[in-house]
This record gives sequence, structure tokens and C-alpha cells, in this order.
Amino acid sequence: MSDPGASAERTRLAWRRTGLSATAVALLAARPAFHPDAGVLAWLAASAAMAGWVALIALAYRRSRGLRHLPPEPARRAIPAYAVLTFALATLGGLVVML
Repeated sequence: MSDPGASAERTRLAWRRTGLSATAVALLAARPAFHPDAGVLAWLAASAAMAGWVALIALAYRRSRGLRHLPPEPARRAIPAYAVLTFALATLGGLVVML
């Protein structure tokens, strides 16, 4: 026996975990902007991190809502967009750590 809603629930939880990790990366990327002698570059990096975070959370929320239907709605453009945003946010976080 299998539960047809279990895979959708696991996927929904995975989207939430990814959103949580994106929140941590965005906050860590924005942290240098709050240093007393932070320059314009630090503020731009923090702004880009927060904008990327907002886009990731909006996509994750949209996808999570699509998984509530039976059968779940397919994710046509959300998953590739999420992958690109995740890569960009991870790259930005890495650059902030290196600088």
C-alpha cells in the first residue's frame, strides 16, 4: 500500500527546508552590510541577497500551494527558476565569505 499524498507532502517539506536554508544564506550574506565601515559594495551584496531570498521564498510558496491539489500541479517553470536563483544566492554567499 502506498499513500498518494505522502510524496507530495515530502516534496512540500523539502521546499520548506530549502527556503529555510536560503534564509540562512541570505542573512549571512547581508551581515557584512551592518558593519560600521561597510561600503557601497557590501550594501549592494546585501540588497541582492535579500532580493534573491524574496524571489526564492515566493517561488517556494507558489510551488507548495500547487502541491496541495490532487493530483499535484506540475512545476513547469518554477523548478528551473528556483535552481538558477539557488545557484546565484549560493554564489553570492560564497563571494561574501571570500571577501
